[in-house]
Amino acid sequence: MSGALARDAAAAQRAALVADALAGLSAPRKTLPCKWLYDAEGARLFEAITRLPEYYPTRTEMRILEESGPAIAEAIGPGAAVVEFGPGDGLKAVQLLRVLQAPVAYLPVDIAPEWLEAAASRVAEAFPGLPVRPVVADFTQPFALAGRAEGSTTHLGFFPGSTIGNFAPEEAVAFLRRARLSLKSGARLLLGADLVKDPAVLEAAYDDAAGVTAAFNLNLLRRLNREAGADFDLDGFRHQAVWNAGLERVEMHLVAQRPQSVRLAGRTIRFAAGETIHTESSHKYRPDRLRTLAEAGGWREAAMWTDPAGLFSVWLLEG
Repeated sequence: MSGALARDAAAAQRAALVADALAGLSAPRKTLPCKWLYDAEGARLFEAITRLPEYYPTRTEMRILEESGPAIAEAIGPGAAVVEFGPGDGLKAVQLLRVLQAPVAYLPVDIAPEWLEAAASRVAEAFPGLPVRPVVADFTQPFALAGRAEGSTTHLGFFPGSTIGNFAPEEAVAFLRRARLSLKSGARLLLGADLVKDPAVLEAAYDDAAGVTAAFNLNLLRRLNREAGADFDLDGFRHQAVWNAGLERVEMHLVAQRPQSVRLAGRTIRFAAGETIHTESSHKYRPDRLRTLAEAGGWREAAMWTDPAGLFSVWLLEG
């Protein structure tokens, strides 16, 4: 990407951040979209979170991909082009590609070109002969593969990490429908989904003893100060993770420690003591609920794998 295009992309992203922040912080119940948690520092902190003893999802999903790899590969068959939505660091893609039978291409999809580089480089290094073709697109919207998966017998969507849980149920259904359109008929989707479990385990995973998740959440305010010209006092907020039993989700909030006012893009945002900013939801699933969600999105279950403790699940869906 040229310097001018990179500057234009950065300006557009900053404008979108400001617009989302003003809309969310002006609402009766203040919110910020979780996608803005992932600037460079946020991505670094999240990688640290995945290595914490309390945070089971990443290592459990990797274990499923490893131990159930032969069964997953047999169910998918040879000749798949792997289309990964939001690839992160590419480690899970490497694990999946190790077990698949003769994959023909790896297509990581993300809206920010810089976030594709780590995944593309890691996969290209691990599989020198495999075509790696990044797709710059917002994967929450329909996008075209534009011939990048030529030679494949099937398009295999890959959406690990239970990122599906960051969507509200109606948003998750909409994402699944759009993914099916982008992948075309006959495609499959390998989907990671976290399962409902003891609330104490869940809350610890999102509020670790070392405070890494708290730093990750508070970094969003630091980003708003840097990129949106806000003046948040980070000492005036604290991280909170709570299990919402009615909606079966973990919620992350930033809680105002005292009454305060914050300037953002020429507007004043007022906070009462104890008022929160809802920054992320992570829905957890029961198998029947996930099946219903998938069917509403135009998919049906082909297979499902889990770990011995029943913490996490990996689903193969067919369109």
